[in-house]
Amino acid sequence: MPTTAPAQNTTLQIGPHAVRPPVVLAPMAGITNAPFRTLCREFSGGKGLFVSEMITTRALVERNEKTMQLIHFDASEDPRSIQLYGVDPATVGKAVRMIAEEGLADHIDLNFGCPVPKVTRRGGGSALPYKRPLLRAILREAVSGAGDLPVTMKMRKGIDDDHLTYLDAGRIAVEEGVTAIALHGRTTAQHYGGTADWEAIARLKEHVPEIPVLGNGDIWSAEDALRMVRETGCDGVVVGRGCLGRPWLFADLVAAFEGRTDDLARPALREVADVMVRHATLLGEWIGDEARGVIDFRKHVAWYLKGFAVGSEMRKRLAVTSSLAELRAGLDELDLDQPWPDGADGPRGRTSGNNRVVLPDGWLKDPYDCAGIGEDAELDTSGG
Repeated sequence: MPTTAPAQNTTLQIGPHAVRPPVVLAPMAGITNAPFRTLCREFSGGKGLFVSEMITTRALVERNEKTMQLIHFDASEDPRSIQLYGVDPATVGKAVRMIAEEGLADHIDLNFGCPVPKVTRRGGGSALPYKRPLLRAILREAVSGAGDLPVTMKMRKGIDDDHLTYLDAGRIAVEEGVTAIALHGRTTAQHYGGTADWEAIARLKEHVPEIPVLGNGDIWSAEDALRMVRETGCDGVVVGRGCLGRPWLFADLVAAFEGRTDDLARPALREVADVMVRHATLLGEWIGDEARGVIDFRKHVAWYLKGFAVGSEMRKRLAVTSSLAELRAGLDELDLDQPWPDGADGPRGRTSGNNRVVLPDGWLKDPYDCAGIGEDAELDTSGG
């Protein structure tokens, strides 16, 4: 339970958009689709900023069918926020202009934080800021093509502790007109392991006082978010794994930033089960097929049930359901009067760390040599 006063910063300005409280849903591949954003937004009372999962610029320009579905926004989403991934300045520029000219979104975030090998081996995601001229070229194309739309970026500290890039990248972002920066306090090599370096967030804020800096990493509760703002001076927080199986965390965040520190969500299993069924229902409606929606929901089951007394066999059974009726029937067999379990607010999701970083050949030889990076390095599918 939070025991300290709320953070002083209560509004985040992203171009013309006032985000109050300063809370952002992190883009997560396969997670932050329209149904999950709907749930999080409902719990927040419509407050905060909710970003789409990663959209590949090449796939968007080519109007890939899956990608066009991923950029679908519910009519109630305002502002509509798209995260783009790309490594070729020209392709990124085309994608941004397409969004601006066709009115596909109200805010564009650029992904320079993804640590997965399929992205970094092409020089993208968290590997890209090491190539300073390439980063500058992409940001310039994006900002110039966006017109009145604000462009932000999300990044990590660097590739590893010997190749930190976040301060250089932050300065380049300011010089190229980026509206705000989010920093995940880990390197690519750390992936999601270890402890996020909040001191790096504080250093970045001091380094680029001209624009808002958002902190990301190890926010598992509303109190964590308040503490990050107080300790680092950051202008807002980006919440990722902490809300897996807990979309009501956004209700906690809103309450905490508004000073209502005794008004936190602690749902009993019955309420959790109802949210699970609604989540699966929304997925089926979004996909257009109930069975596919329930199948897509399977990965969320363990996150929702974390900490509750549910046997391993029942967990396995719920994780292979194929219909809403089957999911509901299984949940109804549980002791739904169980209260919110102690310790369920802690870490969840991926925790692997100290991974070998997969990079293009010779990537680290020269941070200013960008030869060989072009359209061929673009991914052709969205969603991570």
